[in-house]
Amino acid sequence: MTDLERFFRQLVRNLAATDPARLRRPLPLTDIRDSILPYRANRRALQLESSEDYELVLMQLCAGEGGFAITEPADVRALFAEEVRSANPDLGILHLHEHAVVSLEARPLAEALDPKPDLAFAPPGHLPELLVDESPVSALPSLEPLDADSAPGSETQAASHCNSCGEPLPSHRVIHFCPHCGSNQTRTGCPACGGEVEPGWRHCVTCGAFVGG
Repeated sequence: MTDLERFFRQLVRNLAATDPARLRRPLPLTDIRDSILPYRANRRALQLESSEDYELVLMQLCAGEGGFAITEPADVRALFAEEVRSANPDLGILHLHEHAVVSLEARPLAEALDPKPDLAFAPPGHLPELLVDESPVSALPSLEPLDADSAPGSETQAASHCNSCGEPLPSHRVIHFCPHCGSNQTRTGCPACGGEVEPGWRHCVTCGAFVGG
């Protein structure tokens, strides 16, 4: 970005923040220099080392360089343009013609107010990194832990104590065998008749066959 472009953009920025209606009205040269964009208050933003550098860029703006503005009357604009082209510009003419008026050109004004008007239509892969939200996705509702009574497999959960040795069994998990005595805690069928056998039984109640424990 050139010094002149930076100067113009800061001028637009200051007007938009304080009196946007003046953006499309002629601005007295003295107002630009003394109140709208004074050097001391904008030195850091303009990145100009001295007041002489500031006045030279202001003269370039008034001379019509870059197509950012047009100065009236026309003969004063021509005088500024002649001085800008000289090897040693006379900055004093800014003070001699401080009542000249400067009108900001519409196209660069619109670009300064919206420097990237086509950004919204850019493919997502070409958006600047600063515009990409990399925060974790939080749209999905959080899942509440399942209640113990509705957890898968809870319907086969063993009793609280072993039917064989009476020791307590682990809770909130499916138990097939006692961790203390190793007895089967699930219902099984009798190997002889197929009848139902309760955990801890040694014999089938239907046929009397030995089923272990």
